[in-house]
Amino acid sequence: MKEFKTADIRNVALIAHGGTGKTNLAEAILYKAKSIDRQGKVSDGNTVMDFDSEETKRKISINTSIANIEWNDCKINIIDTPGFFDFQGEMIEGVSAADSVIIMISGKAGIQVGTEKAWKLADENKIPKIIFVNEIDEENVDFTAIVDSLKEKFGKSIAPFFIPMRDGGTVTGYVDVIHAQAKEYVPNSASKLIDLPAEYQEEFDKIQDMLFEAVAEQDDDLMNKYFEGEPFTSEEIVGAVKKGIESCNIVPVLFGSALKNVGVKKLVETIIEFYPSPSEVPQRKAYKPNTDERIEVKCDDSEPASIFVFKTLVDPFVGKLSYFKVMSGVVKPDMTFKNIRKDENEKIGKIYTMRGKKQTEITALHAGDIGAVTKMPLAKTGDTLCTPSSPVEYSKLKFPKPTLSLTIIPKEKGDEEKISSGLAKLREEDPTFKFENNVETKELVISGMGEQHIDVIVSKLKTRYGVDVSLKEPKIAYRETIRKKVQAEGKHKKQSGGHGQYGHVWIEFEPGENADLEFGERVFGGSVPKNYFPAVEKGLRESIQNGVLAGYPVVNLKATLYDGSYHPVDSSEMAFKMAASAAFKTGLEQANPVLLEPIGQLTVLVPDKYTGDVMGDINKRRGRVLGMNPAEEKGTTEICAEVPVSEMHKYAIDLRSMSRARGSFEFEFVRYEEAPANVAQKIIEESKK
Repeated sequence: MKEFKTADIRNVALIAHGGTGKTNLAEAILYKAKSIDRQGKVSDGNTVMDFDSEETKRKISINTSIANIEWNDCKINIIDTPGFFDFQGEMIEGVSAADSVIIMISGKAGIQVGTEKAWKLADENKIPKIIFVNEIDEENVDFTAIVDSLKEKFGKSIAPFFIPMRDGGTVTGYVDVIHAQAKEYVPNSASKLIDLPAEYQEEFDKIQDMLFEAVAEQDDDLMNKYFEGEPFTSEEIVGAVKKGIESCNIVPVLFGSALKNVGVKKLVETIIEFYPSPSEVPQRKAYKPNTDERIEVKCDDSEPASIFVFKTLVDPFVGKLSYFKVMSGVVKPDMTFKNIRKDENEKIGKIYTMRGKKQTEITALHAGDIGAVTKMPLAKTGDTLCTPSSPVEYSKLKFPKPTLSLTIIPKEKGDEEKISSGLAKLREEDPTFKFENNVETKELVISGMGEQHIDVIVSKLKTRYGVDVSLKEPKIAYRETIRKKVQAEGKHKKQSGGHGQYGHVWIEFEPGENADLEFGERVFGGSVPKNYFPAVEKGLRESIQNGVLAGYPVVNLKATLYDGSYHPVDSSEMAFKMAASAAFKTGLEQANPVLLEPIGQLTVLVPDKYTGDVMGDINKRRGRVLGMNPAEEKGTTEICAEVPVSEMHKYAIDLRSMSRARGSFEFEFVRYEEAPANVAQKIIEESKK
């Protein structure tokens, strides 16, 4: 396969709200570039990009996938990302390797939540954008109205490059605003240049003036020409537009139909003509390893080689596949790199370019290009691999925290180890979920970005690793404590031929200052010999694992051994341990035992118009709102509250519904509090079933 130098490479990520047609557009680009012989459809489950069995089954993108095309001696790496919010980690991975993004918009639906999130993600990564309005061939799609709504939402950077020409519901051609010409589509042939139809003159003038205003803002001389009414030259327009795109001050708007392959050629030509190569935009921040000291690394072939692993796929048959971007230098097969995270050298074997699941071996990848390698056992998503003599570390990927947790239950006994092994492999390719064995509740709990996310993980467990599981709501780790001071007797006496068993204690129980048991003694006169004190403490420590109300661990308990008796022959450590347990049960039942529930700190970021609904919902969850503050993002409020953990199980789903998916939250355990009587009673009754 042909090698491409940095200046001839474009890395473009497709990002958008779910269902806008990103994967169909990628398919159309591949077909238009003659990279594939037949244009597939997501609805038919036969596209190049959606090759995972879960994707073809569900008819949605779940994973970020890569394909490349060659066009006029340039190479475009297309990075197709999922649009559904449960898989936003994949979008983050894809955008991290891109130097520009195409934000897809449905012509019928217009701006959606995913459009706003895609724009924000591109802004956070400081990379140029292009907006592609899909479904332009559909009836009642008003391109002008969409452009107006984009300007209202995202500001004056919006710059339409083309205006669709229509005959009824059919798009017959376009007006090229930059080059001031109109072209008519000709079946099975190149577009034909025509005079600008009179009915488009007014709209052309309006949009051209909009574009020229954006051009003028790129340069003082151009601004002076604009105000003086002097026309811009073609070179001035192209140069200023390119500069404005690279600085993110101009965002072109294009249109087309992915399914009918309309507007795709102009999109590709626009990317090549106006969009930056990897060396023309800032890359990931580079640091001296294990420090905060910034260093400069140029995306250039002359630099020492370094790569950034932005995605991992783990296939039970093929093995691990690491997708990487060449950050500097030239990467060739059999090179040795240093893995900064592991501080170990790692040799790469063959290197590939990807077209969906198809691997094409290549002899070299130049700075800025994207490739993949198998059999790198140490490498994980987010790792930096560099030339050992020139250490560098690129900034890590930041993934959102999981928001929904469920308990995994194997359907077949003995599958626990297979489940853990399968989840560990899936975790390698998806850093947005986590799992842990909860020692206290003895449950395997998986946490993900939403119901669909966890459902996909469970489905992969079954199809890839042959393990079938079910899910349920996780148990809550409640606690018990006491509210008053009591004295209790515990006696263990048993005679059964030969030596008997005898242990006798009096213990004072009272609320303690520390969560852990505070054990002490004030025995006088040797009523309980010192050598039995450890046995008494051990008996209490075992007993506090199961409280007297609902069997939950007891906290904040102080126990003082102050009296008792022993038998010179029959007493033993076991007997005193049993006596302590008896005293514990008797004493705690008399000490006003109460149930404690875990309380968490909830921080919600939500658009201002939804704050009332969110606060009302928090109150329904027995939460306490601690404060509201304006967030950094304009029109957004941060709500801080404390809410019982037991009330938060479905919060991710409910907040998404309340805020039209515009809200986000973080929730962390902070302390235990006494549960209200009605709540405690319900928990106690359930524990007895």
